[in-house]
Amino acid sequence: MRYIFLLAVLIVSCSEQQKPRTFTSVDIETIYTDSISIRAIELMGNSLAFAANKGTFGSVDLTTGKVRANIEKYHTSVPSFRAVAHTSNDFFMLSVESPALLYKTGVNGRMELVYKEEGEGVFYDAMTFLNDLDGIAVGDSVDGCLSIIITSDGGNSWSKIPCSKLPEGIEGEGAFAASNTNIKTVGGKIWIASTSGRVLFSSDKGDSWESFQTPILNEEPTEGIYSIDFNDENLGFAIGGDYTNPDNKKANKAITKDGGKTWNLLADGQEPGYKSCVQFIPSTKGNGLVAVGFTGISYSSDMGQSWKELSKDSFYTIRFQNDTIAYAAGKNRISKLVFK
Repeated sequence: MRYIFLLAVLIVSCSEQQKPRTFTSVDIETIYTDSISIRAIELMGNSLAFAANKGTFGSVDLTTGKVRANIEKYHTSVPSFRAVAHTSNDFFMLSVESPALLYKTGVNGRMELVYKEEGEGVFYDAMTFLNDLDGIAVGDSVDGCLSIIITSDGGNSWSKIPCSKLPEGIEGEGAFAASNTNIKTVGGKIWIASTSGRVLFSSDKGDSWESFQTPILNEEPTEGIYSIDFNDENLGFAIGGDYTNPDNKKANKAITKDGGKTWNLLADGQEPGYKSCVQFIPSTKGNGLVAVGFTGISYSSDMGQSWKELSKDSFYTIRFQNDTIAYAAGKNRISKLVFK
């Protein structure tokens, strides 16, 4: 009888451990305000780095709350930043329009310009690092293909991948500069989501590429995939819509379970509509997702099959620190989000 009792206790304990965490609310605390639009944030240890329009960039110490902010000028112009990334040693930020300007941490805390690109159609949208040496950034199409630049020396130098090495371009294809989440990497694998509703994939750190079409609506220039995230090398989620018609819920959410080769619509015609950023919640085995946009915060506990609106607060982008705490940014603010 003793062994039967212990077995019963173990079964109950295991079932309790396997019960997925679900959220019913979110507490929002503003930790930084300024009259800027913040679409790019990056957790760096116990700091949150950010870059925005009006040349503004900086960091928030998540322990003390102290904010360090600065303005980067290029000659007489003030760049607009919508992409940031980091390695163990450096912070990077990338401006959008021509001239596209990519900065890295320099000496004495100043930013050093390491890449510049000028020309018609130049518009960069997102960037990230795979490790401390390999990084990548994506921009809208120029000369017939998406603009993709890479580094293999920790961001000291960058080179543009020629169109001959990329999938054939689609006229007008780009990547929305809405939340710095058009690119996701897992190990040496890279996924890039485009305005044309397709996903470009590289299994070898950007040396070779192929493309896969998703069913996400992309008939208008303002439609397509706005954000992509992967829980692991197989399970991924893409979200989009149309920011000019945010209530449209048709064909704007899709899931893949085979590394991006095939995609299936989820919650088609159901909430939420347009969102600019989606992220898997850590330690939920891929079940937990949060999507944000200027329309509010939505949450799913079942891999995107159903969603619940937790707040109408407006944000453009979000990053999770752990399975209950995240940081989100948007118009004029950065906030701490505690999910309950």
